[in-house]
Amino acid sequence: MLQKKRIIRRLKYFLPGIFCGAAAMFLILYFAFPGPSAAPSEGTATAAASDGTGDSDAAQAAPGQNADGTVACPEEQLKSDGWELTLISREHPLSHSYVPESLSDIGSDCTVDSRIAGSLEEMLSDARSEGFELSVISGYRSYERQTDLFAEGMTERISQGLSPAEAYNETVRSVTLPGTSEHAAGLAVDITASSYPVLEESQADMPEQQWLMAHCYEYGFILRYPEGSEDITGITYEPWHYRYVGTEAAAKIHSLGITLEEYLQDD
Repeated sequence: MLQKKRIIRRLKYFLPGIFCGAAAMFLILYFAFPGPSAAPSEGTATAAASDGTGDSDAAQAAPGQNADGTVACPEEQLKSDGWELTLISREHPLSHSYVPESLSDIGSDCTVDSRIAGSLEEMLSDARSEGFELSVISGYRSYERQTDLFAEGMTERISQGLSPAEAYNETVRSVTLPGTSEHAAGLAVDITASSYPVLEESQADMPEQQWLMAHCYEYGFILRYPEGSEDITGITYEPWHYRYVGTEAAAKIHSLGITLEEYLQDD
């Protein structure tokens, strides 16, 4: 009887803490997640075409911009010329409903935007022919999957003693918010040495990873979040995250040692 009372007393203080923590995490995630991007409606697109600002002018617009110079939303750009240079970030989120028009299976339960599948497979094949075994451990991710990953990151940090707010601030540095991940566009892949499938900075020391960093640009890929670029990209160093940007942009980004953000700013 005494032990039962003790259990009830503990639950009296323990359960409110759980509910408060869960409620705080929900509020943080709810207000932090970006809403749907302001993609133009069919009516707007039709009107633009009718007044002479349609496809012909859009084809001449700079990557990431509409014909009138305004910034194009990611969904719009991903379906037009310059799709490979679409910037996806906290400032340029995708809507929760976006799914690439065509996905290709690249094995290991991974898919990517079909437009980059050939280049990716060629890169992995050439690496293999030189004795480097690489594994793609993540490709396209749905909005729901990214939500789960972010929630898992927060839950783990809260279990370590951080407050929900502290857990959010720590998690967002390494796990992108739903809608802001390049994986949602199918243009990014996480690649590791097959013998060491671990997403840690030590991945950079693997010979396979060093080959990839040195040659990925030849196939149109860049190391998206290089060391020392967190102030620019908002993401910590990830020596496994590769993004397709096309061979021309990749070559320039590689040669100058810059990020995609810097390339687009200077372009």
